[in-house]
Amino acid sequence: MKKIKILIAFLAIMLSNSCTDYLDVAPDEIATEAEAFANPRAAERFLYSCYSYIPNPRVGASSLDWFTGDEVVTAFEHETFAKFPQGNFTANNPVISYWDTLFGGIKQCYRLINNINSVPQLDEDTKKDYIAQANFLIGYYHFLLLRSYGPIILVKEEPSILTPPQDYLGRRPFDECVDFIAAKFDEAAVNLPTDRTDIRKGLATNVAASAIKGRLLLYAASPLFNGNSKFYSNFENKDGEKLMNLNYSIQKWELARDANLKAIQEAEAAGIRLYISDDSRNFPNLPEPADQTQRALRFNAVDKNSKEAIWIDARAEGRYSLQNKSRPFWTGRTWNGIAPTLAMLDRFYTENGLPIDQDPNFEFNNRFDVVTFPAGDINGEGETSLMNLRREPRYYAWIDFHGGYYEAQGQTTQANEKWAYLPEYKRGIDNKKIVTFFTSNDNAGRHGRTNNYSPSGFLSKKGVHPGNTASESGSGHIEYPWAVVRLGELYLNYAEACVETNNLDQAKIYINKIRERAGIPTLEEAWGGIGVALTQDKLREIVRQERMIELYLEHQNFWDMRRWLLAGDLFNKVPEGMNVDGTTISSFSRKTKLTGIIRNFTTPTHYLLPIPFGEVQKNPNLVQNPGY
Repeated sequence: MKKIKILIAFLAIMLSNSCTDYLDVAPDEIATEAEAFANPRAAERFLYSCYSYIPNPRVGASSLDWFTGDEVVTAFEHETFAKFPQGNFTANNPVISYWDTLFGGIKQCYRLINNINSVPQLDEDTKKDYIAQANFLIGYYHFLLLRSYGPIILVKEEPSILTPPQDYLGRRPFDECVDFIAAKFDEAAVNLPTDRTDIRKGLATNVAASAIKGRLLLYAASPLFNGNSKFYSNFENKDGEKLMNLNYSIQKWELARDANLKAIQEAEAAGIRLYISDDSRNFPNLPEPADQTQRALRFNAVDKNSKEAIWIDARAEGRYSLQNKSRPFWTGRTWNGIAPTLAMLDRFYTENGLPIDQDPNFEFNNRFDVVTFPAGDINGEGETSLMNLRREPRYYAWIDFHGGYYEAQGQTTQANEKWAYLPEYKRGIDNKKIVTFFTSNDNAGRHGRTNNYSPSGFLSKKGVHPGNTASESGSGHIEYPWAVVRLGELYLNYAEACVETNNLDQAKIYINKIRERAGIPTLEEAWGGIGVALTQDKLREIVRQERMIELYLEHQNFWDMRRWLLAGDLFNKVPEGMNVDGTTISSFSRKTKLTGIIRNFTTPTHYLLPIPFGEVQKNPNLVQNPGY
């Protein structure tokens, strides 16, 4: 008998502004297909079970791609995810592996397709919708496998448990895998609706199918997979069949360009648009951040009604994830430990929309000098590092620093392990934000702790709801659905593909859409102001940096650095931050290697993940990834 664990929570969306509960149901065991498809309600529950194989993007301790790039360091290096940036994963111990799970999900989807027509009293339109959703998930699960492992086994029908080992499927060439997955998304889109409402908000739509297809083709066109003879010239099946096309193809970028433009057009036709400050009027009781640009940037991620989200995951985040681990410390409540690295902080632009090392009006070489915020500055107060002044709005919306403000709730009069929430640190309209200081013994400092502190001397605010409250009775965090894909990503996908196909004017248009929402000058204004031409090479550099900033902490960095072939350098160095043991601002504001943080990346091995050793042993036709 098979137990079908159904996570209806994945599909649930909060039905009112005050409702924050998610439904999590595991039904009784279902012994046979006949029972699983006995009636429309049983079939619906089986459909929901097909979604339950999607990895939860917000289980931070076991998330493959969230805190595992070079964007942040954490105080939680003992948790499972930390094995990845440390390089401590092998075929014998893959640590986090989606191989079995995702193939299980694919099988579950084929079971639905093969049985849905037997359900009595289920109307034909619903059957078509269920089959389309199953095809979407078959494509999506294959895509997640492809992204992790490169060439994969293509499952084109429900696997039989009677198949002898010598007939087990082997891996197929990468380009064939891409074609199969893209076709699955196209097939699904025909019978998927444009939008869904209420508790079905997390189900597949035709816009989501086009968006994920666009992401797939962008990856396929990227340097890791497009003509990478340096890494994969000997990557082949046991019969000598090459698994990677070793010839570069501009046509792959053209396919990615056209697919992402199509996805954008479909999304915009469905009413999907960039989140703007007016949308944050849904939060009249949360007046901070008061700056309208920062407000749009901050609430975009946490507003359950955001018009920018294309496809969501509505499962609950849980207590020990991003929001409670990112806020200033309160013992047993919030853990002060998701810390941006200097590498990430240096990527954010100046207020002029230029990189900090290329803006002639920014003193890059003096960025650790101690300065004082001007009186009345909306972004901070008191002494701070020069690098925290005159930065772009995304920096202030998403980053907390020494002398900066954190929009968080909670108040105490007891100066013991909850210093940031004392009345003297309350600021802003209705005291809805707090000022933070990160020197060792200050209100957001380390205080001698060996965990639950910011290793870099900064905290992340992105994805943290400004309405979250810590108190003596516990720490509340506000649940919201996570955008798996949003329109802003599609703009950058399309812009990147346009750069590579030399459609530079189109690239600039869509990069500027992101920049304008971010409150910084257009490309022409920023770079023209310092006499720099926007060539193809320059725009490639720009679109990548724009993506690193805009999609910060959105599960992209882990994959982008790999597909651009940058991970071998950027993921293989000791991260840097401030001197968090410094007791004065002068001793704190120093570029410091975080020597207790281990980072290892082996090239080319770690560009792909290992197939679990046991799977290779069971399947005589399955070859392992290079280097494992």
